[in-house]
Amino acid sequence: MIFGLTGGIGSGKTAVSDRFKALGIHIVDADIAARTVVEPGQPAWLDIKEFFGPDVLLEDQSLNRAWLRQQVFADNDNRKQLETFTHPRIRDEIIRDLSSSTSAYTLLVSPLLIESGQVVLVKKVIVVDVPEEAQLERTCSRDNNDAEQVKRIIAAQISREKRLAQANWVIDNSLPLETLDARVEALHQELLAVSQS
Repeated sequence: MIFGLTGGIGSGKTAVSDRFKALGIHIVDADIAARTVVEPGQPAWLDIKEFFGPDVLLEDQSLNRAWLRQQVFADNDNRKQLETFTHPRIRDEIIRDLSSSTSAYTLLVSPLLIESGQVVLVKKVIVVDVPEEAQLERTCSRDNNDAEQVKRIIAAQISREKRLAQANWVIDNSLPLETLDARVEALHQELLAVSQS
């Protein structure tokens, strides 16, 4: 059985998924799939290079992600074009990884689980949730992004209310980190029961 794990930028999806991984659960990370499909020479990389021009590449031929992020969050058409190059290929990569899982259940971790349509790949949805102020604070300090850019990224993602409306389970990640292990363990037991029923 496949469960989806999602949350806005800076909500702590990785902290949660790392704990599930430590419990022996196969994690399929959409962000890793997204990086895999744009490696130099891959079809999506070729499309991106052709559309955005030489500025999109760093010296080593990998994508200049900071530059590309500015282009797509400043111009909706650019963002849509990038998504047509990447989303179908990310989906194929995710499906390939999901099919290789041998754990009791599998977690598909994706920041865009709901808005990208990847939600159709999962049985139920877990949302890692924090208030928007916490997202902003964590992301600015973690990625060295300026607040305006983080606000644009948050605005481009599905709203917190809509994400929570899709949730079968919510992990409130504004609670103390020391309690996260116990909360993940409790949910793990519940997911084992659901996947065996």
